[in-house]
Amino acid sequence: MPPPMASTPRFARLDALRGGWMLWMAGFHLCFDLAHFRLIDANFYTDALWTTQRTFILSGFLFWAGLGQGLALQAGQPAQRFWRRCLQIAAAAALVSAGSALMFPHSWISFGVLHAFALMLPLARWGAARLPTAALLGLACACALLPQWLQHPLFDSRWTNWLGLVTRKPVTEDFVPLLPWLGPLLLGLAAARWAALCAWLQGGAPAVLARVGQWPLSFYLLHQPVLIGLVLAFLSLTRAMGS
Repeated sequence: MPPPMASTPRFARLDALRGGWMLWMAGFHLCFDLAHFRLIDANFYTDALWTTQRTFILSGFLFWAGLGQGLALQAGQPAQRFWRRCLQIAAAAALVSAGSALMFPHSWISFGVLHAFALMLPLARWGAARLPTAALLGLACACALLPQWLQHPLFDSRWTNWLGLVTRKPVTEDFVPLLPWLGPLLLGLAAARWAALCAWLQGGAPAVLARVGQWPLSFYLLHQPVLIGLVLAFLSLTRAMGS
């Protein structure tokens, strides 16, 4: 492994891919907000149009995160910088739980996407990254398949459902358990070992998307308050015009 570097080099195409996914997520959440305020008719919990999009959006973010972590390890990212980022993500996850409890008191988020990142990234860096590529790919497949083979009511509570071996999906606005969602992140970690992909990621990319992709945590935390504020402003304006 190369000696630690003061900063990890950026891969413009990875940033751009992440940025594109972030804009897709924002569009998805805008539609969710419009449905929540009954401005459009859409069921985000059972309609395949929306549930499939959620799966692809989440899988992409986890894959990019695993890929980025693998590249950072190859570049010798210092452990101090890694843990600082993990603490930021954990604090942001706590804010999401608190904010969702205010907006959705009966379906607040106890283990959503940021909670998952705060747990999965250390597991990937200090555990899975040490495995040979074949074992890493096998573990990713096992993570994806295990919840289909093994479930138990013991894992249905908020204290245990984070593992993913639930018999029923909990009532919550976001649920990203360790299993099966560690699978895409491990695939990204393995993909970072593919020299041809790493070389391609160093090429040029749309500057706007690359810039957006450099701020995933800030974007994630801010985009929903902004979108909800815009929707509420629109509702207020239409009511004022109709009165």
